[in-house]
Amino acid sequence: MMDRRAFVAASASAVIGSAWPTLVRGRQQSRTRLILLGTGGGPRPRKDRASASQVIVVNDVAYVVDCGDGVARLLAGAGIPLTTLRHIFITHHHSDHIADYGTLIQLAWAVGLDTRLDTWGPPPLEKVTKLFLEMSAYDINTRIADEAYPPLAPLVHPHELTRGGTVLNEGGVKVSTTLVTHPIVEPALAYRFDTPDRSIVISGDTAPSDNLIQLAQGADVLVHEAMYLPGVDRLAARVPNHPGLKQHLLASHTSAEDAGRVAQQAGVKLLVLSHLVPADDPAVTDEMWVAAARVHFRGPVIVGKDLMDV
Repeated sequence: MMDRRAFVAASASAVIGSAWPTLVRGRQQSRTRLILLGTGGGPRPRKDRASASQVIVVNDVAYVVDCGDGVARLLAGAGIPLTTLRHIFITHHHSDHIADYGTLIQLAWAVGLDTRLDTWGPPPLEKVTKLFLEMSAYDINTRIADEAYPPLAPLVHPHELTRGGTVLNEGGVKVSTTLVTHPIVEPALAYRFDTPDRSIVISGDTAPSDNLIQLAQGADVLVHEAMYLPGVDRLAARVPNHPGLKQHLLASHTSAEDAGRVAQQAGVKLLVLSHLVPADDPAVTDEMWVAAARVHFRGPVIVGKDLMDV
């Protein structure tokens, strides 16, 4: 574990310079951890980046935001026991954000989760939850009958969110949400976590958003999706069977430059670029991502990597 953390710190220090040691010391003394599980944008499986997901851990309770493919395995890789899962937050229903939502619930239960699990997100979250449990009924019922598992369905409580405001306030953790702009997906949400020692905002997928700027005011950390615009044409050329991809990206997402603008206007202390598009273009270096964000943002910038502990 220490080797991985040391590697991450060393890699990030090259990106954000002298600000990083202070950030590391603060994180090590903190009761709140933010771990980027998957940092790639879009549903395509990749060798080095999973789809978007992150976990916030407060007092050994796990709050997962988005469930891209492989999220349970990524949690294991981060050393987070699935039995500590207490809340799941979904920003929107694109597959790279919800593909393993049900699988995470089922696997957490399969390895010992026997306490209440609340899930939060836009409609049709209740229907998605119900249908997943129906689809998985054979495995669930077999384990209940054969291995004396507790019933799963009574543990899972989905909550559908359609507007901004405070959605949770318990155990010293306050979670707020706002609507963001991600056409044609409506509603799409961003979340803010205020804990006893940190404030963390997760943008979800969004075009530049005034609502997000308001939600993120003064936050310690803003995890914002980011596109590197010169790489969009190369990405679109690789998937000719999706002729609307470039138009979708430009209308529904945020360039690294504009992510920096949002961070500056919100007055956040640290900007973390994630949900990267393109996520695996060797021509786009970390230094290029950071330079783009720093056109407008004067604070430290981190380019997210899978399993990075921020």
